Amino acid sequence: MSSYPKNWFLDAKYGLFIHFGLYSLLGGEYKGKVTPFFSEWIMNDLNIPLSEYEQLAAQFDPFEFDADKIAESALRWGTRYLCFTAKHHDGFALFGSSCSDYNSVCRTPSRRDYVSELAEACRKKGIVFCLYYSQAQDWHHPDGYVAYHDNQNKNFRRYLDEKCLPQLTELLSDYGPIGMMWFDTPMGMKAEECEEIYQLVKKLQPECLVSGRIGNGLGDYFCTQDNRLPAFPLKRKWEIPGTLNRSFGYKKSDTNWDSAETVIRKLVKIVSRGGNYLLNVGPDGSGKIPEESTKIMDEAGEFLSENGEAFYGAEAVPPYVYETPDIYFTHKPHRLFLTVFHPGQFPELTVALPNIANIPQSAKILRGNRPIAFNYRKTLENDSYWEFFLPPDAENQTVVVICVETQEADVRFEPLDG
Repeated sequence: MSSYPKNWFLDAKYGLFIHFGLYSLLGGEYKGKVTPFFSEWIMNDLNIPLSEYEQLAAQFDPFEFDADKIAESALRWGTRYLCFTAKHHDGFALFGSSCSDYNSVCRTPSRRDYVSELAEACRKKGIVFCLYYSQAQDWHHPDGYVAYHDNQNKNFRRYLDEKCLPQLTELLSDYGPIGMMWFDTPMGMKAEECEEIYQLVKKLQPECLVSGRIGNGLGDYFCTQDNRLPAFPLKRKWEIPGTLNRSFGYKKSDTNWDSAETVIRKLVKIVSRGGNYLLNVGPDGSGKIPEESTKIMDEAGEFLSENGEAFYGAEAVPPYVYETPDIYFTHKPHRLFLTVFHPGQFPELTVALPNIANIPQSAKILRGNRPIAFNYRKTLENDSYWEFFLPPDAENQTVVVICVETQEADVRFEPLDG
């Protein structure tokens, strides 16, 4: 089985998360009540009886779910990998499974295998295909963990042997190369149980990454809390799972959407600190991605189509010595990129940055590949000083990215304390 390039995760920087399942039918509401948080938690949060929740499978017929269109959108949006919820906490699998018939092939009218459809669509488009699997919580299996409930009398070993491990074996054996297994909420799992899952993944697909949420300090990279951005670069590979509104699964009442500018700002900050951004969309019960999500992702994708050089494969940048709330740095050898928001705010459209010791060789705006004038000098205090002179049409732009070719391969910020 062929695998993905060894450093795909470090190079990709930007991925698409898709939360989809039976909960998508409810849209965060059940019998007049609205779930207070994430819609994918509705069964737990609103205490929906399993016998009632199970009946949603007979209604689950998402005719708008088109794997090829989703993969096309992922490319248009500039995302380089796609992570899909094979099984969330509710225990319902979106693939055919021989160890539990609680899945989309056995229980739904269309009998579709959504994991298979997306795996094939991503392969055709060159997108790294990844899977989310809830390894500890399973609200359908009697011995799966349930958050905020008493799990002391459960035979968790039985759940692992009957469902979790067999389904992971199916996913890693039957669907081609998997770039990453994204685990979640390990709760009370023992270290040896997490290790067993980790070793199973590596046995079946040695190059497949394992997310940090497998538990007990295992995993091939660190996963932050949802929508939480570290204040400084980390020493290991890391990723932020993020949302466009406040829920991962589709929630009809959640209209608190981020702007495309906010998404771009977050991406720049994350990449500048060495991380990856896994940004979520939640299709509704018909399988359609909300129009608001599509609009935001399209705008961010257009930005990346013109400025992706500053992000894909970029390296972490050490903290700059001054606060620059509208200027962010990313880096590749011999190139320092400045992402400048609302450039019209800078007097005479001049971006001035002291205490950068690199010697600039050339400068250009990435959009349109337009050279710009610049100046490098020493101040009276003998500090290095950069100035970049933007063209008049930058006045009303939301964001521009400047690429500075430097004599040195690394970034050299001068300390303020000598």
